[in-house]
Amino acid sequence: MERFGLVGLPNAGKSSLYNALTNGAALAAPYPFATKDPNIGVAKVLDPRLDALAEMSKTQKTVYATVEVVDIGGLVEGASKGEGLGNKFLANIREVDAIVFVLRAFEDDDIPGPSDPLEHLRIVEIELALADLETVETRLSRAQKTSRMDKSVTEEMEALERAQVHLAEGRPLYRAGITEDDRALLAPHFLLTARRVLAVVNVAEDKIDTIPEMEAIVRAELAPPGSASANDVEVLGMSVQLEAEAAQLTGQDRIDMLEALGLGEGALPRMVRSAYHLLGLRTYFTTGEKETRAWTFNAGAKAPECAGKIHTDLQRGFIRADVIAWDELLAIGSWNKAKDLGKIRVEGKDYEVCDGDTLEIRHNS
Repeated sequence: MERFGLVGLPNAGKSSLYNALTNGAALAAPYPFATKDPNIGVAKVLDPRLDALAEMSKTQKTVYATVEVVDIGGLVEGASKGEGLGNKFLANIREVDAIVFVLRAFEDDDIPGPSDPLEHLRIVEIELALADLETVETRLSRAQKTSRMDKSVTEEMEALERAQVHLAEGRPLYRAGITEDDRALLAPHFLLTARRVLAVVNVAEDKIDTIPEMEAIVRAELAPPGSASANDVEVLGMSVQLEAEAAQLTGQDRIDMLEALGLGEGALPRMVRSAYHLLGLRTYFTTGEKETRAWTFNAGAKAPECAGKIHTDLQRGFIRADVIAWDELLAIGSWNKAKDLGKIRVEGKDYEVCDGDTLEIRHNS
């Protein structure tokens, strides 16, 4: 399961966001370091396509894709040198697949620290870049010595050298537009800023009308159009407090609250989907009377690999996949009717599964 780490200054709203996403019970208190050890929970990837297919099939059970969410203690200036939770904090970040920055954009006299999201961003980015620079310099020195005897480490050494240039200038690697090859070469070093980033801008409950403006301010700084970071960073604004309150409700009560506030489906489903896609994760579906389920796969995966997400036996004995796009199936009304109309495609081992495909796997038992 992919793991997303919530990162930010103390009292930016990380624990409240964690609770809203996971129905957790992390302590959300207006003082620094209320979270010392990371809280870990699971969030559903809510998907209206899955809901629609489940309704069409009159399914008994609906199973959503999930991601793991880690609520990490607050970062402070000097963390890279051991301030606050220091190395313990940084070690927790190294264990996640993507980082969710929670940036405070609200005033509260009872909560210390800046209310400017760009100031939050500046502190977080500098500390992570400094920590990475120290790691890179140590590993680079070791690689340079090894390369004299072992030329196979040359590519890794060169990737570290390129990373060092960016980090020495205070530039996180997700802003540097590093290549996929360099990302792979640097992966064994678990660099903090080589991960993709989703920035959540947390506004006050009575300032939700400022969300587009706050998003634009942070996006202009973090990932302007055409920048090196445009593909590795996403920005999403919300009032974490309102989203957390809505998350405590279920069914029509939740829908009514969100609609009354003009928040549509709410920001939480969009946030999880954004983080999910940021990592190149995609979804295919299986549907029937017993169960309708979302399955996670990596973009570009072929049909046998996707079949293996259900069970390894299906990958080993793969014969073919019967395929139809979810929206085409929904428009027809049932799998059997789509089959009768000749709309179900037969795909073999080389088929690259698309996001939103609905599959039925044929295999040797």
